[in-house]
Amino acid sequence: MPRLGTLHHVELYVSSLETSKRFWGGFLGELGYKKGAQWKTGATYELGDTYITLVQTEAEHLEHAYHRKRVGLNHLAFHAESREQVDAITAWVRKQGYTVLYENKHPLAGGKDYYALFCEDPDRMKIEVVASFID
Repeated sequence: MPRLGTLHHVELYVSSLETSKRFWGGFLGELGYKKGAQWKTGATYELGDTYITLVQTEAEHLEHAYHRKRVGLNHLAFHAESREQVDAITAWVRKQGYTVLYENKHPLAGGKDYYALFCEDPDRMKIEVVASFID
């Protein structure tokens, strides 16, 4: 598989490392990621050649919280293997008490042929898990 142009890693600064590790560790675990390096102010989760890093935001930078409608990253979207995996991750998100977005349209909030979960992490970053277009 060609690596040129694929994501190497994503680094997310978070307001509470421990709170974010509970969400991201479980969420990414559902997608097959494994726990990688862990240190006092950060943690990584790895899937093949790609990894996601969480870093505790320094206190002086916590004043302005993340908002996906400001300049910067709007959301992260992950592939799922199947609609059943989207459903399983949705069940995990709900059981853990995290927010499922667009609940009244779930799992077709992306359109009538687009099966996906849209949810938020503890800092309200929008996350998407998409099975694929429905045949």
